[in-house]
Order: sequence, then structure tokens, then C-alpha cells
Amino acid sequence: MSLIIRKIEATDYDDWAKLWTGYLEYYKSTLPETIYKTTFKRLVNKEYYDPRGFLAVENGRPIGLVHYMLHRHCWREEHVTYLQDLFTNSEARGKGIGKALIEAVYEEADIIGAPTVYWMTEDFNHTAHRLYDHVAKRTPFIKYQR
Repeated sequence: MSLIIRKIEATDYDDWAKLWTGYLEYYKSTLPETIYKTTFKRLVNKEYYDPRGFLAVENGRPIGLVHYMLHRHCWREEHVTYLQDLFTNSEARGKGIGKALIEAVYEEADIIGAPTVYWMTEDFNHTAHRLYDHVAKRTPFIKYQR
């Protein structure tokens, strides 16, 4: 396996959209094309607080993605990193791709000085929990949303 983790580039739209569609389908969600276009534009933009992302590419073919963003925090001087979306296509699961994508976010967060990385996941996503329990510490927080 020849795996490369790299930043999402402006020419990646079609491959990225296929992966993000898979992610949304997993969570039984759909979004209009305008959100796809807006999100991708933000991912390849260079604004500090816009979302950022990486693709996992195996033998020249994108097989996974991760989106993350920086934000300020009232309990820290440095910014923190929120890992928003993580996905690998079905044939890539169990090969360490998700872990490699998380570690790429960790490395980037350290480089830019926002070393705290956190995320949420659905309570039913037990496969992901096994990975997350190895790469991070589970917190007792519960999410509320308006």
C-alpha cells in the first residue's frame, strides 16, 4: 500500500465530493450542492479560521478525508483544533487510514500552535470508538444543540 496524507487541493473537488457524500450517507444526511461548493471553497481557502482538510490517497486514489478547524478558547491562550469530519471509504476501513488522518491533524495542530484537538461522534459508531479510544482520551461531555 502506498498511502499519502496530503492537504486538500483546489483540483480535488470531484474526489472530495464523493468521499464527503459517503460520510453524509453514513450519517443518513444529505446537503444541497450549494453547501458542497461553499464547504469546498472554504477548505481550499487560506483564511485562518476557515475549515481545513486532508485527503488520504492510496496508489493515487483518494480513499479518506478529514476536516478540522481552529478556534479560540476561553480556557487557553492558544487556539484549539476541532476535528469535524472523518471518513474512509468502506474498502479502506481497518487499514489504519483513519488513524493516519487523525495523526495528520495532530501534527498540523502542533505546527500551528493549536495542540488541543477534540471531536464528537455518534454514540452508535462503535467501530470508530475503538479507534478513538486508542488515539485520544474520552471525555464525559454531552453535546446539546439548539
